[in-house]
Amino acid sequence: MDKLVTAFIDYLRIERQLSAHTLSAYQRDLTQAIEYFCPLSINSWLNINSHQIRAYVAHQHRKNLSGKSIQRQLSSLRRLYEYLLKERLIKHNPVNGISAPKSTRKLPKAPDIEQLEQLLRVTDDDIFHTRDRAIFELIYSSGLRLSELTGINCNDLKITEQQLRVLGKGNKERDLPIGRKAINALQNWLAIRATLAKVGEQALFVSRFGSRISQRGVQQRLDKMALEQGLPVHLHPHMLRHAFASHLLESSGDLRAVQELLGHADISSTQIYTHLDFQHLANVYDKAHPRAHKKKK
Repeated sequence: MDKLVTAFIDYLRIERQLSAHTLSAYQRDLTQAIEYFCPLSINSWLNINSHQIRAYVAHQHRKNLSGKSIQRQLSSLRRLYEYLLKERLIKHNPVNGISAPKSTRKLPKAPDIEQLEQLLRVTDDDIFHTRDRAIFELIYSSGLRLSELTGINCNDLKITEQQLRVLGKGNKERDLPIGRKAINALQNWLAIRATLAKVGEQALFVSRFGSRISQRGVQQRLDKMALEQGLPVHLHPHMLRHAFASHLLESSGDLRAVQELLGHADISSTQIYTHLDFQHLANVYDKAHPRAHKKKK
């Protein structure tokens, strides 16, 4: 079983050119499945049937894994069996037609507009605060994933066109607009970037060592910046992406446009933000409708 997983991971890395993070997730999911099947004397992927896959799903559910986690594990198994079909090692995919138990979809946490204004109201003008403000203005302005942010090179940025090209999931490129405040912050950073970046470094954002800033480095700087600005909430860079999506959808109502900007392959991933929008509308309704709000005593 391990040998086939290794061949499958090699295929994903070489032919599909998936990221190291995605490959690690596939490896982890399939290793968990092996740990379940081997004690049952099931030692080959080629002999597993749909009934045994369903038993595995039930086992994971009893371990209190969320529906989302089980669905991801099923997706990894399904991709493995698609590879085995491609290699003509099996005749049918035993994972087809099997779905994970449904679980409540949690709404993404997002800072409100006032909190973002407070975060980005930075008065320090040293090189690191200038860089950090450009980073967080850009994430909020264009709805970037953290991996997309750290992967940006200088030639991906077109200041005069107020446009940015990023490499998203599945190595898919997309062009994004950049807002006015993010443009101003980027211009301030570009004016001093050369004093920090190593010669020949292509990354737009660099660490204090002059090389491409890491995702962990961005997270740490956001924690520091939120603390300095007196915010009472813990912020993660992905929450700025959530804020971008929810604020844009609330203002425009254009779900398809938000899907394109976020780089979601499936609109169901974007539709969760409609719940955030509905909460806002429900609050307005409760306060304004004569048959909804409580009478004053």
